[in-house]
Amino acid sequence: MQLHLKLVLSSGLIVCGLMAGAAAQAQDQFTDHFVGDLGGAAYTTSALVKSKNMALSGLPYVYGDWGRSFARVDTLGIKTLPLAMGHLEGVLRVSQEGFASDTAVLRGVKNRSNPIPLGVGTFQRTAFGGVFLYAMHDVTSGGTLAEATYGARIEVAGIKLYPQAGVEYRSRTYVDHLYGVSQSEAMANQAAGGTLTAHQAGASTIPMLGLAATVPLTGAWALQLQWRHKWLDGTIKASPLVGAVSQDTGFAALSYSFK
Repeated sequence: MQLHLKLVLSSGLIVCGLMAGAAAQAQDQFTDHFVGDLGGAAYTTSALVKSKNMALSGLPYVYGDWGRSFARVDTLGIKTLPLAMGHLEGVLRVSQEGFASDTAVLRGVKNRSNPIPLGVGTFQRTAFGGVFLYAMHDVTSGGTLAEATYGARIEVAGIKLYPQAGVEYRSRTYVDHLYGVSQSEAMANQAAGGTLTAHQAGASTIPMLGLAATVPLTGAWALQLQWRHKWLDGTIKASPLVGAVSQDTGFAALSYSFK
């Protein structure tokens, strides 16, 4: 599966590289100010780990460009070389997947720190929608995260809708950092009255469907909405830490558009 995903990502980049160069040259015009949407958002993520509740947080919302720099909600980066209808990008993912083992069910289990994925990617703006490709190395676990996402655009009564579909791959090391249970952790948990058993996680491939929307309010103000649903594969569901078969994430943001 890992080889298959690498081939898919490589093929996507090659196809992008063979597209017309004129589009890439047009993308080389960078602004000297921020262009995009800026505001505040409420984010929610359904819990995967047993005994943990749905996560709610209030954070800034940023989706836009400033020169070569950009922010796409949870992905920050720098545009480098022109690549077809976009650029080759250096990227950093802001992850909140880590969790504290502060419940009775998780006694003896170490806290899981947030992954810090760093790598390369590209956003290709085509006539048929946007394509996002990322390949990243997680500094925290030493594992790998790769993603391929497609987003279309539909406008209905002034509301912009963005249906999304994608797939993400996480290496064994990445998944094990979050959802594996070492022998010593299992023994400590059982000594504290728990029932966790040792578990070494494998690599995972997870499909995703989502929908985003921009609802205009007044002037440059708008409401930004997004919902995504991921189906967990057997590798993650097999972890004794996990008590879910899927995960929903979403946000609602009030934003102001800068041009």
